[in-house]
This record gives sequence, C-alpha cells and structure tokens, in this order.
Amino acid sequence: MIKKAHAFAAFFALISMAGGVQAGGDPEAGKAKSDLCQGCHGGDGMSVNPECPNLAGQKAGYIVKQVTDFQKGHRNNDTMSPMAGMVENMQDLKDIAVFFSSMNTMTAAKYMTPAPADKKLIAQGEKLFTEGNMAEGLYACVNCHGQKGKGKDAGNQIFPVIGGQHEGYLRKQLTDFRAAARTNDPAGMMGDIAKRIGDSEMDALVAYLANQ
Repeated sequence: MIKKAHAFAAFFALISMAGGVQAGGDPEAGKAKSDLCQGCHGGDGMSVNPECPNLAGQKAGYIVKQVTDFQKGHRNNDTMSPMAGMVENMQDLKDIAVFFSSMNTMTAAKYMTPAPADKKLIAQGEKLFTEGNMAEGLYACVNCHGQKGKGKDAGNQIFPVIGGQHEGYLRKQLTDFRAAARTNDPAGMMGDIAKRIGDSEMDALVAYLANQ
C-alpha cells in the first residue's frame, strides 16, 4: 500500500511539472460564444441542475480537455457529447473555457439544494479528503485537487476544481470512474482510486466537497 502511495506521489509530481493544457483564450469572446453552454451550466457558470457541473472558476485547460474528450468519444454523455460536437474550432473552445474559468464562484446554497447538514459526515469526508486511507491504498484527494477541493496552483490545469460542486454530479463521476464507465482520467488514476472508495466513504466525500 505504501508503494502504491509513493507511485501516486511520483505520478502527481511528474504531471504537475507538465502543467497540463493551457487555454489561452479570450473571455469576452467566450461569453458571446457560450450561449448554448449557459443553458445547462448557467450564465455565470453556476448550474441549477445538479446533474450538470458548475464551471465557474474551473481550470480552463481542464474544460478544454474534457470537451475535446467528448468530441473524440473518450468521454460520453447523452447531452454533452452532441453539444461538444457543436463547438466549431479550438479557438472557440479556448475562448469559452477561459470565460467560464474567469467567473467568480458563487455561494453554492444560492444555486443548489443544500447538501445534508450532517457535521459528522462532513468531518469524515474532510479527513478522507485530506489524509486518504493508507490501509486501503487510498491516496489523499487534497494532493491533486488542492485545499477544500479548490484546485492546485494556476499552472496545473490537469486536476479539476471539485470543492463546491453539486453533490449529485460528484457522486455520478465517482460511480462512473469506479465502474469504468468513465475512463478519460490521466493514466487511469481516478479509476483506481474510485475502486478503493466504499459507499459510506463516498457519502462522506461528496457531502464534504459539496459544502465547500
């Protein structure tokens, strides 16, 4: 288990140095190009649909990568896959990504059904997020997603901001990673991690993250 944790640490250090995809778009141009996106993700990047992720403050490079994966069939969703195909060129995608990334995140409670106010469950989720579970070979989420899930440094576009995300969306992604229904994570890292997260641990993690 310790060797597994060391392998994850080495992998994380390597791709952190790589930085990930940099968007390099124009947020003003992106605002005008994002009309279709706003229908699901909100005009300010905060979705009112718990099945759709909030994009406000998300890493622009991460958004570019995910939309590109939808276009190429590396990631699939009945709604998002055809929508991604409507983005005409890479510059449009970069502009849209930078627009959403530049938006300030709002108070989640203003847009979403509040997550369960179970302080004990949230505390369990925080402990798992920050410390992991070495007995199960579960790497601490904070190492990739940053404090409170708000992302690592600005130069690292690989790992998404997940703090303050919809609880239902988070649960769906973890479940899909666990079942290998989603496989576009770097080197299968999230798939491996999700398989090590028990149902009760998942409950705690999503409760904690949704309340950030």
